[in-house]
Amino acid sequence: MIARLRGTLLERRPDQAILEVGGVGYRVFISLNTFYELPEPGRELALLVHTNVREDAIHLYGFTKAAEREAFQALIGISGVGPKLALAILSGLSVDDLWLAVRARDAARLTKAPGVGKKTAGRLIVELEGKLPQADPSAPAPAGLAPMGADAVSALVNLGYPEPAASKAVAAAFQELGAETALEVALRRALKLLSKNLA
Repeated sequence: MIARLRGTLLERRPDQAILEVGGVGYRVFISLNTFYELPEPGRELALLVHTNVREDAIHLYGFTKAAEREAFQALIGISGVGPKLALAILSGLSVDDLWLAVRARDAARLTKAPGVGKKTAGRLIVELEGKLPQADPSAPAPAGLAPMGADAVSALVNLGYPEPAASKAVAAAFQELGAETALEVALRRALKLLSKNLA
């Protein structure tokens, strides 16, 4: 199985790239998120690859980041989700957004991805829980926060917010809304607070 390719990028399109390695041109299917990170044709490129073998074809799926390949593999491990739908999901959502949506059980956010209806979104939430990569799953919970609050902080840090600011926003959200507030509601409030403070 091909796990990685390194060579010269010959062509790039929103859904695929052609990479020349040792005189052989490999067509590699990609997500929009990967497409945005590709260099100009003619430049050197290394892609992490997932090889999908079927009776009638061998398809390669390429990723610039290990986290996206891991998320892709988690998605295609779900019954009814093939490589095409998995790439569509990863084109509509970043890995961070996918993780946050699953963690917060936000089906509405998942349905924004092409090809994902309410039923599929519900199945993704159930089957992807605990299977997606996150920034630092071994990080200790911030002091002074309940487990749900720690989950919210972890989600915000995974989206790129500094931990001190995330902790402050989550604490403020739970203080304002109440300790029993649902994680999804608290996250939305914390995101609004962060956006307001960073504006």
